[in-house]
Amino acid sequence: MSRGHHYRRRPKASADLDMTTFMNLMVVLVPFLLMSAVFSRINVVELTLPSAAGGAAPTKPEFRLEVIVRASGIELSNGEALIAAIPKVDGAYDLGTLSSMVIALKQEYPDAHDASVLLEPEIEYDHLIQVMDVVRSAALPRDRVLASGTAAEAGAEAVAAADPVPAPAQPSAGIAKDAAPATVRVALFTDISVGDAP
Repeated sequence: MSRGHHYRRRPKASADLDMTTFMNLMVVLVPFLLMSAVFSRINVVELTLPSAAGGAAPTKPEFRLEVIVRASGIELSNGEALIAAIPKVDGAYDLGTLSSMVIALKQEYPDAHDASVLLEPEIEYDHLIQVMDVVRSAALPRDRVLASGTAAEAGAEAVAAADPVPAPAQPSAGIAKDAAPATVRVALFTDISVGDAP
């Protein structure tokens, strides 16, 4: 008779999960992620992008300002003809002249709100933002806006100036301490599309 060796299997004890190291990791990781998160407010500018699908043709063609930013300067157009060409001054775009021309065009076409900013491929993004800011609004002297009615003629809203006007160090006897700002910001062409220059 042969006796076989029978090994009895020992029952395995269930292992408890040790969560201590994982909890230590979470205690360190969660504050680190919260501290490194960027909490910022993002401003959104609504743009009207040209659509590929053609809609119904408008009965009356409206004025639409086209601002073409080129390496040599800025061109203003109505989509059909060149209105003005503004060359660079000392290697920089002449935004002051652009602002005065856009204000004049807004006075000529008070119901127009549409504009296109078209760029050549090598133009920097910062120049796009600067041109869009000039086309969208302008800071005008308060007396010019109220006396000539520029805001009413342009069909634009005058809002408080975004750039604070420095107050005099010593208020004189004839000036109130809480006088209104000397400039107001006037909306010009607020519906702006962006595209590539032809």
